[in-house]
Amino acid sequence: MNGLIIFLGILFLLFVGRALFVPLLIAGFLWYLINAIAAYYRKVMPFSRECKLTKFSHFISPVTCRIFDGVAFLLSLATFGGLVYAFTTQIRPMAQQLTMRLPEIQFKIHMLLNYLTGALGIAIDADRLPDLTRIAAYIGASAASMTMTLGLVLIYILFMFIEQSTFGKKLAALFPEKKQFGKMRFILASIDENMKKYMFMKTFISIATALCSYLWLRYMGIEFAGVWAFIIFLFNYIPTFGSILAVTLPILYSLAMSSTLNTPIMVALGLIALQIVFSNLLEPRLTGKTLNLSTLAILVNLVFWGMLWGIAGAFFSVPLLVATFIITAQFDRTRWIAVLLSANGEIPEKEED
Repeated sequence: MNGLIIFLGILFLLFVGRALFVPLLIAGFLWYLINAIAAYYRKVMPFSRECKLTKFSHFISPVTCRIFDGVAFLLSLATFGGLVYAFTTQIRPMAQQLTMRLPEIQFKIHMLLNYLTGALGIAIDADRLPDLTRIAAYIGASAASMTMTLGLVLIYILFMFIEQSTFGKKLAALFPEKKQFGKMRFILASIDENMKKYMFMKTFISIATALCSYLWLRYMGIEFAGVWAFIIFLFNYIPTFGSILAVTLPILYSLAMSSTLNTPIMVALGLIALQIVFSNLLEPRLTGKTLNLSTLAILVNLVFWGMLWGIAGAFFSVPLLVATFIITAQFDRTRWIAVLLSANGEIPEKEED
């Protein structure tokens, strides 16, 4: 009974404090992403293995290692900054143009539904459709309100980078016993390794899907192909429902803007085929080698975090599930949870206490 009360109390705190936890989670994710990119850059630089050793040879000094570490970090920041610059200079203008076209799209959707009503005898009330102009205004207002959230995220990231050199000392102070400290380091290392594998796999799949979708949309002559490709890339991080929504938007747009059904049908067939190839055939194979999570657990986790934190919760649902899976597998009382979360009952080996 006490456990249930504690669990419900945690849920209440997560829901009420989402204005605090969501920016902190986003900041932690971006901080981790920048460090992960820096780690990959460091691997391809000279003396990457030698600098991990505690004893330095006369050819390599700690100063040399720190210089290469600093260069890798700067390259990581430049990569991240380049992605942000590409978004602001390429995707954002197209999104603004698309927003200006929403009244025209709304009008053509009404015409299409009226045609279907007369041709097929399907009673569809076009007035019940959501007003795209109002939705765009709502999104714009939300984007404006996110400016303060973005500033808070940047502040969090800055202080995370400032204090990250002390994380090891704080961890040692929290777990003074050698066995506890070793186990905690093992858990964190496991989460870090699996998270990097998942992010690399998911990003690779999302980029490949978005790029192929962009080429197909351009071939079909669909406007704002870059916007739709970016939406597909971003929404692919949300399991199942994200891919469905990302594909539905350009299909509906082509349906509303085309004078015949040939183009929307071809657009739908192409985008759906790409999702099947990448998300349903290729991704499960890569995911099976990277993670061992139940599909049902992923969907339940998606709904759970989506209800708590909205889009942000849905976006981070799988990384949070990965962390939960690894942590619960390391304690006897919670290993049954890890078994339920696994795809086939196989869970990570438990680090001895």
